[in-house]
Amino acid sequence: MAEIKFTDAEKASIVAKLQGYFNDELNQQIGRFDAEFLIDFISEEIGGYYYNRGLYDAQTLVAAKLEAVGDELLQLERRTDFSR
Repeated sequence: MAEIKFTDAEKASIVAKLQGYFNDELNQQIGRFDAEFLIDFISEEIGGYYYNRGLYDAQTLVAAKLEAVGDELLQLERRTDFSR
């Protein structure tokens, strides 16, 4: 699996959300550096679980879509008479 990397804008947004969570839910202030460090830790140690779940969900969706396409293709089948 490739390393999980975020753009600067994405990381800034995640930092803001994390700081807001710490402030609102835990009544704790967390600085930008600490928030980025926590994001890096989560990405490296836990990110793979979320990544894999996303792959499984995508695989399930693609399988369902392929099944639907297969059903639609069968509906196009024309009746034939092999008894001649």
